[in-house]
Amino acid sequence: MSQLDAVEIETGPSPVASMIVLHGLGADGHDFEPVVRSLSLAMPVRFVLPHAPVIPVTVNNGFRMRAWYDITGRDGAGREDEAGLRGSAAVVQALLAREEERGVPAERIVLAGFSQGCAMSLLAGLRYPRRLAGIVGLSGYLPLAATTAAERSAANAGVPIFLAHGRHDEIVSFERALASRDLLQALEYPVRWHEYPIGHAVSPQEIADLQRWLLDTLAAPE
Repeated sequence: MSQLDAVEIETGPSPVASMIVLHGLGADGHDFEPVVRSLSLAMPVRFVLPHAPVIPVTVNNGFRMRAWYDITGRDGAGREDEAGLRGSAAVVQALLAREEERGVPAERIVLAGFSQGCAMSLLAGLRYPRRLAGIVGLSGYLPLAATTAAERSAANAGVPIFLAHGRHDEIVSFERALASRDLLQALEYPVRWHEYPIGHAVSPQEIADLQRWLLDTLAAPE
């Protein structure tokens, strides 16, 4: 998989931080454009919203759509697409490295995602070899959970993680999200957990909570 096309938004000249936001199944990079435009982070930030490749998705009868990896069953009931997950993780890590090449150090980069994008953020971010500012996971889960402890990067052993989920999520169950949170906490990651009375969606309160976390995580450098 080559470099992905992406929507890019800069809130000011010479960004001092970057945030890569990965969309969910069947969406594209424009999906979270209104959300990132609503964030006020008191510093120039580059938002990178890549488009996942178009692939056939088994759970949707093989219909081709934008997806980071194949899904064979509802809410993890099928076998995980390890090859697809790892292939996309490598591309996401290349996006992180590209931001470093553009002058934003890894510790000023946040990797975020919704649903499938959440899974990719956790998979790629926890294994990235240089310390990130933080990882955001919205309405998703931790993929390849059994390999996380062995494969995680020592550099990101204490990376701050923001996890949010709807208690009535009909796509990724609340129980699966809780299991992912619990595993990450057992591995001693500092997880900031939020839950909301919503389904598989993002709420205004969630965005407000995320903005506060981002302001703490991306405190302006001295």
